[in-house]
Amino acid sequence: MNCVSEGDGQISRLMNPAIESELRALSPAERILLVEEIWDRIAAEPESVPVSASHRVELDRRLDSLEKNPDQGRPWDEVRDELRRR
Repeated sequence: MNCVSEGDGQISRLMNPAIESELRALSPAERILLVEEIWDRIAAEPESVPVSASHRVELDRRLDSLEKNPDQGRPWDEVRDELRRR
């Protein structure tokens, strides 16, 4: 594996060059399907995705706030509709 290069507009070199070559040969539609498959596999094992300490603190704070004030928030449908009207 190679280091991630930032800001040069190239694909980050995080994988085996042979795999990267195969990925470049895929059509855009095939690459999208591949990304969806990878995402679905990650989502199927949420416990395997690391959560940083700072994110854990924020999630706990938000959950605590929701439990203390369950009527304070707004339904997602309402917020989404408001944003779409803008």
